[in-house]
Amino acid sequence: MEKEDKEDKKEDDQRPAGLLSSQLLLKRSVYEVSLHPGVLTWTRAHLPSRLGHTVPVSEVISVRELEVASSTSISPCSCTSMCSTTTSSDSSPSRSSTTGTSMCTSRCTSRCTSGAKGSRRWQKIPQRDDEDSPHAFTVSYVQRARRAAWRLRDVTFLCADAALCGRWVRTLTEQLSALAQRPRRLLVYINPLSGKRHGERIYRHKVAPLFSRANISTSVIVTQHANHARDHLRTEAELQNYDGVVCVGGDGMFSEVMHGLVLRTQRDQGRDHHHPDQDLAQTGLRIGIIPAGSTDCICFATVGANDPVTSSLHIIVGDCQPMDVCSVHHGDAFLRYSVSLLGYGFYGDVLSDSERRRWMGPARYDVSGVKKFLSHRYYEGTVSYLPASDVLGTPRDRAPCRTGCVVCQYNRPLEEEKEGKLKMEESHEGLAWRSVRGKFLAINAVSMSCACPRSPQGLSPAAHLADGTTDLILVRNSSRLAFLRHLLRHTSKDDQFDLGFVEVHRVRRFRFTPRFCQSDSELDLQELLQEKEQKEVQQKEVQQKEVQQKEVQQKEAQQKEAQQKEVAGSQARRILGQLCREHPACCRTPPCASCWNCDGEILPHADIQVRAHRQLIRLFARGIEETPVFDDIIPPI
Repeated sequence: MEKEDKEDKKEDDQRPAGLLSSQLLLKRSVYEVSLHPGVLTWTRAHLPSRLGHTVPVSEVISVRELEVASSTSISPCSCTSMCSTTTSSDSSPSRSSTTGTSMCTSRCTSRCTSGAKGSRRWQKIPQRDDEDSPHAFTVSYVQRARRAAWRLRDVTFLCADAALCGRWVRTLTEQLSALAQRPRRLLVYINPLSGKRHGERIYRHKVAPLFSRANISTSVIVTQHANHARDHLRTEAELQNYDGVVCVGGDGMFSEVMHGLVLRTQRDQGRDHHHPDQDLAQTGLRIGIIPAGSTDCICFATVGANDPVTSSLHIIVGDCQPMDVCSVHHGDAFLRYSVSLLGYGFYGDVLSDSERRRWMGPARYDVSGVKKFLSHRYYEGTVSYLPASDVLGTPRDRAPCRTGCVVCQYNRPLEEEKEGKLKMEESHEGLAWRSVRGKFLAINAVSMSCACPRSPQGLSPAAHLADGTTDLILVRNSSRLAFLRHLLRHTSKDDQFDLGFVEVHRVRRFRFTPRFCQSDSELDLQELLQEKEQKEVQQKEVQQKEVQQKEVQQKEAQQKEAQQKEVAGSQARRILGQLCREHPACCRTPPCASCWNCDGEILPHADIQVRAHRQLIRLFARGIEETPVFDDIIPPI
């Protein structure tokens, strides 16, 4: 034994680093198994290598050694039962047993089969070699399934001796330990009330066994109330003890974790997140999403499937996908962060109405959507935006954001943005703020495609995850039929922006001011100046007419009284309009302002300003894979 150990050690010293090759048994067939730096391959002996299997080491989940000597030893022939049945017609039981045994022993390399009508035939099969390979090891790796789903696949190789088996297990384990991007300790938050309330069961039966197989230790916290995860991350969590944070739930649960992690990072870095022009610090920990909610839009847009197993495997292999985050402010007050949808008008009304029907579950969104579509309300306001003129691509591109996206990797931030000069009141040549006024059915700002199973294309199919911009979609007032066409195009491959009442802009910042509060905005400065000039002209005319006859003075007095009555009437209408906005049911008039839907949460203010922060957070994901990473992968036999 000592001599064999010395020989094995000598072979390890002579073997190139990270390279191992042997002939091993796989399903009674001999395979050439090779471990190259970063790649594991196995090919049936005497076949071309292109017909083999290739798995990157980064997608190997685990490797473990098995003892198969007792379980794979030669067992009695499978045709013993049939042979016994054949000889059981004889009157002597002892003769029956002897005859059956002799038949199986003499034909140990054959198998007898029985047809439906009792016909028997013999089929030659190769003799089993398991008794010569009593040691084995199993490799668990990622296999790609349909629709971007990942599955865990096991392959077991049999070795002739324990030394060879140990060498393979040891080398593969060293390769896996060298993968620095893989997490070792995770902080897990579970929302037991998300979606259909299956969060705890999904984690216990589908996620936890995979983490255990990959030797990942976890600290699990089941949330007890709203914003439990956010508050715990902001104050109590010892983030230095973990390599990542995982949330089990829907988009709302992810928003909680994201807010807690971003706010904690800004506090630790001394950044004032209440100031709209403050550059925010990137978070250090990655976030993993285990889908267990109603729509799981963020998971679908970053992984390509709402599958807990797929998301778990992405977390285990340590994928990293940066993502933009939009900060939302009202004046100098911070409101929320957004990573998917900021919706005003239709989507804001749907959310506010659905909150009163939470007892209906996910079906409440369908009911509220139909109700608000039939009401067909529009809202007046002004949208000011700063276009992103230096980025690759436009919202009308046909190429979506995928793994290794060139647009997201294109990193050339504006010099003005580096210096912190992109303020709301400033304007640069080529970077001027633009304003759009009108009546809008919907105003949407999306930082990702917002694709989901119901809308595979999403609200903006060409939106990118990490290019530092957001797509601003303006849907002007139109007929119900035209608006329905626009909504239906979310579920098809037709260009949803190819409509006269829809416009889309890729922006870095934007601001919205609803009609009822525009008098307090700097956007109406020109109108106030015009009104002031008109009053001055009127005063001059009055002074000139004072020297005229009494009849003319009496007429001017009457006109003045009429003007005063008109002013009083306008003030009364303004007060009545305010009452209608606060209590629209009293006069059955549509409200003058909607509310903002910020990733499924209602914002308390309609007058907001938004800024996109480039790659502020990172996820355990790699984007949606359009084609397999290795073209020569074929399903295992």
